[in-house]
Amino acid sequence: MTDPVVYIVDDDASVRDSLSLLISLKKMRAAVFASGEDFLSVYSPDLRGCVLTDLKMPGMSGLDLQRELKERGAALPLVMLTAHGDIASVRNAFLAGAFDFLEKPVDDDVLQDVLRNALRADAERTTHSVRQLRSEELVATLTPREREVLRLVARGLQHREIGQQLGISPRTIEVYKSRMMQKLQCDSLADAMRIGMTLEA
Repeated sequence: MTDPVVYIVDDDASVRDSLSLLISLKKMRAAVFASGEDFLSVYSPDLRGCVLTDLKMPGMSGLDLQRELKERGAALPLVMLTAHGDIASVRNAFLAGAFDFLEKPVDDDVLQDVLRNALRADAERTTHSVRQLRSEELVATLTPREREVLRLVARGLQHREIGQQLGISPRTIEVYKSRMMQKLQCDSLADAMRIGMTLEA
């Protein structure tokens, strides 16, 4: 995983420089790009952070960049920044999943709050993705029967009820559950249930 970065996309060099300086002074990392095309040339799914893009730029607009990132499956929070905001643009940006929409000149403290919230949202998404991947890897080690037991445990069923559904004794369910917990590296039934709930998603 890479460190979180605010990716600034703006065709105005002076704006890029001022935003980069402000973000650095607020103890955040920044990377600047003169166009959406430039940013897309270095984009990869493992990037962490958020995108701060101008709405109106020559060539690819901020909305165009947003659409292209969405088509690529990018989950980076995107903040739209413009001196020429209008209701239609704001609506389109939010409908496409924009994290926020700010008008220039933007207050430094407001910008800082929005960017920190965007970085926090990305960090939470990344943590969830890592946990999800780990859960899937652990579930893959289970036998089909152990996976059935896990799914029913996650639904809150007792041993007797699980046994009735699967046609085996509660004692045998205990054995399956013990093996399941070991393979899932869970110390508590609650942890196993959380993993089991991913099977229902």
